[in-house]
Amino acid sequence: MSLDPNSSSTRQGPRLHPFQAPQGDLAILAGSGNPIFARRIADELGVRLTPCEAQIFSEGNVFVRILENVRGRDTFVIQGVHRPVNDNFVELLFWIDALKRASAQQVTAVIPYFSYAKGDKKDEPRVSIRARVCADAIEAAGADRVLTMDLHSPQIQGFFSVPVDHLYARAVICEHVKKLQLDNLVVCSPDVGFAKSASAFANLLGVPVVIGNKQRKDHSERAQILEVIGSVDGCNVLMVDDFTITGGSLCSMADVLKARGAKDIYAAVSHGVLSKGASERIQNSQICRMFMTDTIETLVEEPGDKFDIISVAPLFAQAIRSIHDRTSVSMLFPDEKAL
Repeated sequence: MSLDPNSSSTRQGPRLHPFQAPQGDLAILAGSGNPIFARRIADELGVRLTPCEAQIFSEGNVFVRILENVRGRDTFVIQGVHRPVNDNFVELLFWIDALKRASAQQVTAVIPYFSYAKGDKKDEPRVSIRARVCADAIEAAGADRVLTMDLHSPQIQGFFSVPVDHLYARAVICEHVKKLQLDNLVVCSPDVGFAKSASAFANLLGVPVVIGNKQRKDHSERAQILEVIGSVDGCNVLMVDDFTITGGSLCSMADVLKARGAKDIYAAVSHGVLSKGASERIQNSQICRMFMTDTIETLVEEPGDKFDIISVAPLFAQAIRSIHDRTSVSMLFPDEKAL
């Protein structure tokens, strides 16, 4: 039986152009927190940044505007939650809201560094679980999914009911370290909490791992290194962590490692937050090289000559392409367990 192609029984919605993806054209927007990083991602993808603007008025109000049509498009707004943390976070919410109100087909919040992830539990009386509050706000603003890197605790993904794609910088960092061809290398976690991630670094490098034991008694951002579990005598050591603010823990750990007989000491973090004085502290420490990624570009001070900045923009670009093409993001990490 032949059917009329114009009859209601055969119409399944608007016909797509043969080269038009059902999820809509790709659109990359740069928030004011990561304009350089966003440009690198767009260049990797071979697309232009969607014109937009953000402004903070004299009384402190944040204003955002998209400068071209995004109706029906698959949109990714790149906006880290780093210094100035609250301005950047509110701006992120406004970008999400603006995109939803402009009828974007899907809105992905790309958050290279999510600083409020540190507030992931109620470990003191009468405190807020800040990461959960932020997750609720991002969802309430209308985000359809989140793309981020090296959350302070991976289980924060469970604070969201929308999909979260969680990237890891360690493969990129390890490729950089391998080029140095360091002999007798050992990976060191600065504390027990990062031991599992440090083991993943060690597996990628094919070297042993040792674990530091530190104690943090208050909110002064200073930690006391108590002990190192494992031998570093005569070894080159790579200390790894998800972020550093003051550099104090890494520098203190470097002193302990040196006292235990370590040779050259390197450090690597996914996010170099670096408060005032941190760069100088690391420059004057036992650390001979400091590796960090480019997820944060608004630093209080310029990093010194000990610092190597490693770009993870290509990794984010690959993840965005996978999300847009509806392919597996976990395939980007063949040596890792399923993400």
